[in-house]
Amino acid sequence: MGQSTPQQTPLLAGMPHPGSDTPTAMEEAPPDSGAVGEPAPVPPEPPDTPCLGDAGEGPEPGVGLPEAGPGEEEYYLPAYDFGRPPVLLTGAWAEYGHVPENFLKGCKWAPDGSCLLSNSADNTLRIYDLPPELYSPTGGPAAEMSPVLCMAEGDTIYDYCWFPLMSSAEPSTCLVASSCRDNPIHVWDAFSGELRATYRCYNHLDELTAAHSLCFTPDGAQLFCGSDKTVRVFDTERPGRTCEVRPTFAKRQGQSGIVSCIAFSPVQPVYAAASYARTAALYARADGAPLALLHGHCGGITHLLFAPDGQRLFTGARKDPEVRVWDLRQPGRVLVSLQRRAATNQRIYFDLDPSGRYLVSGDTRGLICAWDTAQPPPGTPEPVLEPALTFQAVPDCVNGISLHPSLPLLASTSGQRVFAAPWDSSDDEDGGSLPPCSHNALQLWWCAIPGGGQEAQPDL
Repeated sequence: MGQSTPQQTPLLAGMPHPGSDTPTAMEEAPPDSGAVGEPAPVPPEPPDTPCLGDAGEGPEPGVGLPEAGPGEEEYYLPAYDFGRPPVLLTGAWAEYGHVPENFLKGCKWAPDGSCLLSNSADNTLRIYDLPPELYSPTGGPAAEMSPVLCMAEGDTIYDYCWFPLMSSAEPSTCLVASSCRDNPIHVWDAFSGELRATYRCYNHLDELTAAHSLCFTPDGAQLFCGSDKTVRVFDTERPGRTCEVRPTFAKRQGQSGIVSCIAFSPVQPVYAAASYARTAALYARADGAPLALLHGHCGGITHLLFAPDGQRLFTGARKDPEVRVWDLRQPGRVLVSLQRRAATNQRIYFDLDPSGRYLVSGDTRGLICAWDTAQPPPGTPEPVLEPALTFQAVPDCVNGISLHPSLPLLASTSGQRVFAAPWDSSDDEDGGSLPPCSHNALQLWWCAIPGGGQEAQPDL
């Protein structure tokens, strides 16, 4: 990806949309089902509002995805193994050494797994292809990774995301959305790097305002954008300023603060929005009706994820030592806490493997931890689940984690802003002591069980 430039087409041309007959990797769900790929039953009461909090239905939290039934397409999950430290395959180091303090700010695999997207402090999005050695039957040493495409923004990038139905076999679906300070939302062509469309948010004074968080709906039909006490909803096929405005806080009730991250339930027409005011909330996708408000973090929430079964919500915050696992069958109940070190205001991502069993996160000490969420929580009033694996990845903050959707590959990013000590002075004869050395890098780790087939470790 990024090495060839196809003929340009209008924005979203060839993309699936409500009412389209275009075959895609994920068939569109029927109205009011909220499901992707397989229809889900419509909640009985009320007709258009998702039913949360029914503790008498569904499997216990931690149960993996169901097996494919007769006539259904079989999907093989990657064989991740976190019983032993992974093997470092390759990475990108020199790419982030040209600019001082060019630390990374996370990474995200493409939905089809063909390439990797990274964000860094130089306000540039970079796309990397998978190392060609992974496709070679003979293997060989992997060279340092180099980006095949760079997309420069004009200011600090707040958030970025892939189009959910992206497939490298269909260039018109290869899109990346990004939002940066004092700028509209940009949609980039992931093949050519050209700007395909912009979506503009305006406040009550008709001033352009930036979106702090972005998330496409699972069917790709809408783009949800979070800002101060507001979620705006754009139709992806209609760029511009026309959008639906959904306040999250009105008449001193609701969810206050800047909406920092958004995620959609994979099984119900529900989305979760978190804010820097230390709360997460559940809303109906159709009209934004509030369903539940979750309190408990001691810092602003910076990342959240739904489990594949839709019954658990994972939230993590800045300057907060825990990732909370919420039981959505009983909204407000915390199943277990996962302890990590998050001592700064930096956003530290975490990710779930496709089965929903393992959660992986970095921390400010340079450690990467993996928790087996299928393990029963300890029988204590405030249960804390111990990690199944902890290893030292780098001597700096690991702020980004992304697990490949079909291969046992873990991508991590590292680095943070480094300040000189306040007592340092350039007037000293030796020029003052230098700040600690940063480790700004993108790295790929192989997390497979020793054996044959996909589970074998590549000879790199």
